[in-house]
Order: sequence, then structure tokens, then C-alpha cells
Amino acid sequence: MPDPVDRTEQGTPRPEGAPQPQGAPRLEGTPPVLRPRRPEDFDQMYQGTPPWETGRPQSAFLALAEAGAIRGRVLDVGCGTGEHVLLAASLGLEATGIDLAAAAIERARQKAAQRGLQARFVVGNVLDLSGLGGRFDTVLDSGLFHVLEDDDRRAFLDGLGAVVPPGGRYFLLCFSDRQPGELGPRRITQDELRAAFSDGWRVDSIEPVMIDTVFQRAAVHAWLAAITRT
Repeated sequence: MPDPVDRTEQGTPRPEGAPQPQGAPRLEGTPPVLRPRRPEDFDQMYQGTPPWETGRPQSAFLALAEAGAIRGRVLDVGCGTGEHVLLAASLGLEATGIDLAAAAIERARQKAAQRGLQARFVVGNVLDLSGLGGRFDTVLDSGLFHVLEDDDRRAFLDGLGAVVPPGGRYFLLCFSDRQPGELGPRRITQDELRAAFSDGWRVDSIEPVMIDTVFQRAAVHAWLAAITRT
């Protein structure tokens, strides 16, 4: 049940008459700082429209598709309702999406049927990718890495390395430390990215881009990292 108390970004009650923070509005029931939660919490968020569900691929990933960078067998980790999986499928690629939220995966399957596209959607934990079967040439990550706590990040990278062969590529879109304020997930620095992928990976590029939200296009400062398995 949504908290009826108006709270600050730190979670404390907002004093009566205090101004609302500037920036995009927050959906009712959506916590101000995104952290990993239980599967049922994500399912509850999908009863409405979470801020990241724009109904279209992120502009940065569209540009990758247009450049021919998305190829081979494709995996989208934390796929939500499947826009990037369906983008890959529309290119004629074998595409799989995995997400913890059953409600999101159900929507993704409905979208695939409506658009006449073949894609596989799996309800599962991104910290255990072994059950997906096979390996993937391209992995897309739109907003997963930046919600992982440090221990989960290490577990995720272990699993990711097991399903991406040498030469495979991982495209990571995350909040950057250039994004002001505290609303949303943790901010990631370029140094963090390079350190996280220093063993068994090569960071090819980290570019400043913008993330679209349900509220507006180009709403959030982000990094787009292109990373190759070595």
C-alpha cells in the first residue's frame, strides 16, 4: 500500500509547507532511491508504469542497432517489458530477456505477440544466468547494473562472464555521476566501471548519453559503456 506520508528523498516526513524537490515527478508508491527489492515489490511497481518503462527503446540502444553493433545471440538483462529484446528480434536476431518481475515478463510476451515477433522471455534472477542455456554474443543492460549493491554486482559479473564468450560484447547504460540530486538509483563513475571490468573484460568506450524516462526524453545523465569479453 502506498505510504500516505509525503517524504523527502531521504525518506523522512516532509515538513508541512516545505517545497517539493525539483525534477521529474515520482510515481505514487515508488521509493525515491532505487535499490534491489523483493520480486513482489517489482511486480507491484508494474501494476502501474515505472519511470523506466517508456514504451520504446532507449535512444542510445537505437543508435547501437542502427550502427550494426547488436548482433548474434542477444540477451537483455533486467529486460522489463522487453523493448530492447524486441528491438533485437526486429533485426532478425535470436533474442532473450530475463527479469525478476513476472508482471513485466507477461507484458513483454504480450508485446511480442502483438508485434508478430519471436523472442524468449524468462522470469528469473540476473544473479544466476546459468539456467538460460548457451552463450550470448551481445548483452544489453539498460538500468540494471546501477541498482546492484556491491556483493550482487560481483555475483552478476561472475555469471555474466560465464555466458559471454571471448569477443562477446556487453553494452551498459547506467546513471552517471554527472546526474545531480539523489532521486533514483546510485550514480556510477567511469572509474567504477573500469575497475569492475578490469579482469576478463576490456572497456572499449564510455560515452556520455542521456536516458529517457516515462516523464520526458533525455531526462537523465548516463554512461553508455561498450565492453568486450577477453
